[in-house]
Amino acid sequence: MLSSINTIWVLLGAALVFFMQAGFAMCEAGFTRAKNTGNILMKNLMDFSIGTPAFWIIGFGVMFGAGNGIFGWLDPFVMKDYSHILPDGVPVMAFLIFQTVFCATSATIVSGSMAERTKFSSYCIYSLCISLFIYPISGHWIWGGGWLSSLGFHDFAGSTAVHMVGGVCALIGAKMLGPRIGKYDKNGNPRAILGHDLAIAALGVFILWFCWFGFNGCSTVGFTGDDTILSASSIFVTTNLCAAVACCTTMIFTWLRYKKPDVSMTYNAALAGLVGITAGCDQVSPIGAAIMGVIFGIVIVLSVEFFDKVVKIDDPVGAISVHGVCGALGTILVGVFAVNGGLLYGGGFKFVGIQILGVLSVAIYVAIIITIVFTIIKKTIGLRVTPEEEIQGLDSTEHGLASSYADFFMPAVKGTTFSKDVSELIADADNVPVEKAVPVTKVSTVSNDVDKNKFTKIVMVIKQEKFEALKDAMNQIGVTGITVTQVLGAGMQKGNGEYYRGVPVDISLLPKVKVEVVVCKVPVETVVEAAKSALYTGHIGDGKIFIYDVENVIKIRTGEEGYDALQDEE
Repeated sequence: MLSSINTIWVLLGAALVFFMQAGFAMCEAGFTRAKNTGNILMKNLMDFSIGTPAFWIIGFGVMFGAGNGIFGWLDPFVMKDYSHILPDGVPVMAFLIFQTVFCATSATIVSGSMAERTKFSSYCIYSLCISLFIYPISGHWIWGGGWLSSLGFHDFAGSTAVHMVGGVCALIGAKMLGPRIGKYDKNGNPRAILGHDLAIAALGVFILWFCWFGFNGCSTVGFTGDDTILSASSIFVTTNLCAAVACCTTMIFTWLRYKKPDVSMTYNAALAGLVGITAGCDQVSPIGAAIMGVIFGIVIVLSVEFFDKVVKIDDPVGAISVHGVCGALGTILVGVFAVNGGLLYGGGFKFVGIQILGVLSVAIYVAIIITIVFTIIKKTIGLRVTPEEEIQGLDSTEHGLASSYADFFMPAVKGTTFSKDVSELIADADNVPVEKAVPVTKVSTVSNDVDKNKFTKIVMVIKQEKFEALKDAMNQIGVTGITVTQVLGAGMQKGNGEYYRGVPVDISLLPKVKVEVVVCKVPVETVVEAAKSALYTGHIGDGKIFIYDVENVIKIRTGEEGYDALQDEE
């Protein structure tokens, strides 16, 4: 008999896990460069869109069909009876969409590690392969009644079945692709390639954290009965606790290791904790989850450094470490921390051995199959874009986008579509003569006074935190017209020594503010002295002041030139 509560619980989980696609898209986009943002967003859309029909046509039957211990059955369009595997009171269509979004999660993991240099067509093909047979076959072993589940292998919500599968594919793909241009110097030392928007990356991580309550909590696939309600409540606690403790651990660890707490690495730690606890979130106690969080918080840093510096595999977002390493480790640690049969609770080494066997067998299978897939793609249509395309950016070369942030950098110009009324107003405004645009009288303002014809441009490159003090100083001496630009720069000191994800940043371009003023009435010496007084700290990096002669000044609205063009109106 169908249960409305259980069905709603499963559908809620499906919706939350689906929204993880947005989290992955934001996270990957933020941790990579702006010139590839559109490409990454497109990939995260299409791996779900391609994977959904693929899993419906082939993958679901392969994963959950009552075949044998290795393979389910071929059941195009899910037409057979799945009563042997369905949760109590949940219809097959609800179970289908719930499992579809898990499949899409596994496929989307790969895009992050292979970002900024993979052909879009190639990505679509191997994403299809993951959803068609790579994820479903190993998933059958674990969740579909296959040989691993019969041994007692425990992976409650997919540390191995979902995340490690994606992590192994990411590892093989990033290795076969090779690093991004400029990632390593001639001596093989890694260079930091900074992500373009940490705020977007942070938003992605918070979305993923929120959705993980559905990923783990709703994997009870029901919400009736006291035991299930207690289990779901415990899962929420252990999921959240492990991620939070992992963040605290990484913050402290990177603070000690790099002399400053690493922001991007700490956000990676949140995901590492979430991935790691997923296998045993229903089996471990809150204390066990916290201890596991400490382990993942340290392992994620060491793993990112290992792949970046030792084996030299370029993973822009840390997907291999987060999903592959922590997914495998979290699954194994179930055998240690599970309150029912774990090593620390008197269960012996048998449970740990089964967990290790399951992790190794799935990793080997996935590595072999995805290597074959990548090799075929590489030998046919090619896996990687050309160096010229990579340097230019995949947004323009793969999708014809000038920029994913085009209007941010370049305001809309005439020709943009408006409503009829607005277009007519603009057309009328364009046809108004300058003389009638504003009620002013044009005057000739070229003066015979030599001093009034002397214009000077003063450019100051300063620290961001000193801008308000400089603005106040300029106001006090009567300089009210200023132009301000956010810039990046490095002086003789070559910037401060900084780290990004554990890698030193070469010749840091520090954020600065460029302030430009043109003066005539106010003496240049007065401006310079006021600026020096406001900006001086005595430390390297106070900034520079540049002084230029200006030939003339014209006020566009009135046509006034020279001295009068710089004066405030009465």
